[in-house]
Amino acid sequence: MAFPKLRVPPVSRQMVDVFKGYNHNLRIGDGEFFDMKNMTSDYYPVLSPRGKRGVHASSDEFTGIIAKDSLCYVDGSEFVINEYRVDMELNDEPKQLISMGAYVIIMPDKKWINTLDLTEFGNIEAEVQTEAAVSFTMCKLDGTDYSSDIPTEEPSEPANMDMWIDISTEPHSLKQWSESAKMWVSVGTTYVKIASAGVGAAFEKYDGITIEGLTGVLTDNVTGETIEDTKDLAALEGAAVVWDKGDDYIVVVGILDVTRTITDQITISRKMPTMDFIVESGNRLFGCRYGEAANGEVVNEIYASKLGDFKNWSCYMGLSTDSYTASCGTDGQFTGAITHLGYPLFFKENCVHKVYGNYPANFQIQDTACRGVQKGCEKSLAIVNETLFYKARSGVCAYDGSLPTEVSYVFGNEAYSDAVGGAHGNKYYISMKDAEGNYNLFVYDVAKGMWHREDALQVDAFCSCRGEMYAIAGGQILELLGTGTPDDAPVEWMVQTGDIGISSPDMKYISRLNVRMSMDVGSEVRFYVQYDFSEEWEHICTLASTNLRSFSIPIRPKRCDHLKLRIEGVGEAKIYSITKTIEQGSDRS
Repeated sequence: MAFPKLRVPPVSRQMVDVFKGYNHNLRIGDGEFFDMKNMTSDYYPVLSPRGKRGVHASSDEFTGIIAKDSLCYVDGSEFVINEYRVDMELNDEPKQLISMGAYVIIMPDKKWINTLDLTEFGNIEAEVQTEAAVSFTMCKLDGTDYSSDIPTEEPSEPANMDMWIDISTEPHSLKQWSESAKMWVSVGTTYVKIASAGVGAAFEKYDGITIEGLTGVLTDNVTGETIEDTKDLAALEGAAVVWDKGDDYIVVVGILDVTRTITDQITISRKMPTMDFIVESGNRLFGCRYGEAANGEVVNEIYASKLGDFKNWSCYMGLSTDSYTASCGTDGQFTGAITHLGYPLFFKENCVHKVYGNYPANFQIQDTACRGVQKGCEKSLAIVNETLFYKARSGVCAYDGSLPTEVSYVFGNEAYSDAVGGAHGNKYYISMKDAEGNYNLFVYDVAKGMWHREDALQVDAFCSCRGEMYAIAGGQILELLGTGTPDDAPVEWMVQTGDIGISSPDMKYISRLNVRMSMDVGSEVRFYVQYDFSEEWEHICTLASTNLRSFSIPIRPKRCDHLKLRIEGVGEAKIYSITKTIEQGSDRS
């Protein structure tokens, strides 16, 4: 007797033992996860949650952080290094801290501190307004006065080294008799000493300064009469260089017809331009500004300080150490700045300006039209293994010095803004706000090419120092790697797969799920499944164990077109492989 043959339903086993991280697209590969929380690539290819974090310090007034020989940060009005606090009377605005040698420059306060000598700190800018009478005399380079007043008429019988001021030409010139040449020789550079109580105390030799208050009608201190003709004094108005100084005088380039003393108040200042972003490169500070400058003029400029001197931005002596200013022709606001491979880079949303050269005479600014830094994401700039990462409007970009390439395909169609980034080892950390206003902390492992999502931490600033990654978040300075005293609370984690079975038109169901994993004592792992387009997650089972073993998870067979798996856990666990046994039916049942 012949019996009918029964068709055995096709059965397949799919094992995943390489877990590749985050991918928030509709179609993702095996080992990738559509969503996750608090996962890490440290144990790749094993699936594992991140380690515990620690708290380095707590305060509601953290506004800036930077790494020197040790961690430095701003807490309210104080600068803190090695837990030593210096009250610098800082304001409560978010800070940009720039390292230059042993110094830290604090912006926008325009202050500085020497981290090797914490008693040495002060203001970048300086300003003096005279209160006593001010005298103006012709002098030598070292500030020494000439022995007598210099006449404005040519001496009839000059002796060697005699002088007079020729006022018949513009500008006036100082001439000196040369006995050997039997002729008057023009003195190339002449100097004027400006003397008043305390006028030079705030400045240093070779400072670039601005003099104001010498135009208009002035009062002669000797006669008490008004000085109508003040052309020689008015010529001293504006930018100048301090060639020599004492507490009560400064020496600048200029020429006077007669020695003068006035009672009017004048102002002498050393100013720093208003700048959007500042970086250090080649022992100079570089900055940029788009918009209204301090003098009310609208500018689109890149600046460089004097070589080795962050206090001077308008010192022009014709030397290789001079300050530098250049205008840019591109439109739009600057959105970020960083030094990469030795070159200062200034970003706008649609271009990058790269500064070449090592002194003002050969500085060149190259403009490259490309994806720049998104507005509001200036803190996303960070360098990992010589590659610069930043948040552009289209996504996260990697820049190697030529053109940027996008590395954030895994974010799918999610739009992010307000990004803050940092680098530590092979990893790029970035905290971003999504379209709904929620923050997400992502980590990109450059060596493995994988993204992982940690949690909803909103970070104000990152800093890598001495093997630890610090982050200012929620009124705390967190140790993201927990190298100090880690938090006692266990880490809650989660991974969610994409649609399983979407590539097959037939109905199918998972009859068995085998997971090879290890867990620490007290850890717990829960498994959930979601069928087709249901929004409900059905709990499968909860596991707890203390050693490495395989778990066979019972699943109630339920036919579906596709499904998703979700694994949630509390505490330390490592998943080495997940094997699914899938039984397949027809396209209807």
